Amino acid sequence: MGKMKLGICPIGWTNDDMPDLGKENTFEQCISEMALAGFTGCEIGGKFPHDAVVLKKALALRNLSIASAWFSSYLTTRPYTETAEAFIKHRDFLHEMGAKVIVVSEQGNSIQGQINTPLFANKPHYTEEQWKFVPEGLNKLGKLAKEKDMILVYHHHMGTGVQTETEIDRLMKLTDPDLVYLLYDSGHLVCSGEDHLRVLDKYIGRIKHVHLKDVRKGIVEKVKNENLSFLKGVRMGMFTVPGDGDIDFRPIFDILNKNNYSGWALVEAEQDPAVANPLEYALKAHEYVEKIANI
Repeated sequence: MGKMKLGICPIGWTNDDMPDLGKENTFEQCISEMALAGFTGCEIGGKFPHDAVVLKKALALRNLSIASAWFSSYLTTRPYTETAEAFIKHRDFLHEMGAKVIVVSEQGNSIQGQINTPLFANKPHYTEEQWKFVPEGLNKLGKLAKEKDMILVYHHHMGTGVQTETEIDRLMKLTDPDLVYLLYDSGHLVCSGEDHLRVLDKYIGRIKHVHLKDVRKGIVEKVKNENLSFLKGVRMGMFTVPGDGDIDFRPIFDILNKNNYSGWALVEAEQDPAVANPLEYALKAHEYVEKIANI
């Protein structure tokens, strides 16, 4: 088993859900600063070129590779065929870029992108019917990923029907372990109030992608107590990079290393880049992770 690979997500430079955050930051600046901070890979953001030849050249100049990219499924609100068609297009582009992992999150009834919807009070819950066809749909998408020798990892996420440990347990039980894997996101679990180390330890054999997100718990409590939305929490600084918030990442890396995790571990911290300078925070994250992890 090789060592895990350390990358970073572009959301610290530009927020695709709130384009005014980082609108001044270009694609070239983003990937140049990723490389300057010492990272070797990244996920694809909204400003990245959609032409594989152009994107490959830009990344090769900076010795960067593509780890994955987010895909929104709409299994709860649209016909499966619509999601499958979009997934195949997404899969094929990632495959051309050399990525092995496809990050999927069910967005049909998500509130994460609604600026005025309270994050905690209005959390969506699947109906029994949805708990039937969401896993079935994910299994089908997992088969499509496997056609290209790729894997689907499911992203549990604040403001969605798969956010809590109980919901993750149910999804893992209802999906085929050979078709649907798990993305582990430290920040979303801590934000939700879950035992993030227990979830990691429980599913380490099924975790094939990791997001390293830190949390400022005081702001999470403010979001909860004042009935604020996910996006408003982001604007207030609810998340940050590892080493800058309230999560101790040493136990996380202890579990990953003990189990020979060799996939991507990506720093992902959506913040206002006007407040949290992307290069400064990328450097801070890299220094912290390099100090405590076997990378």
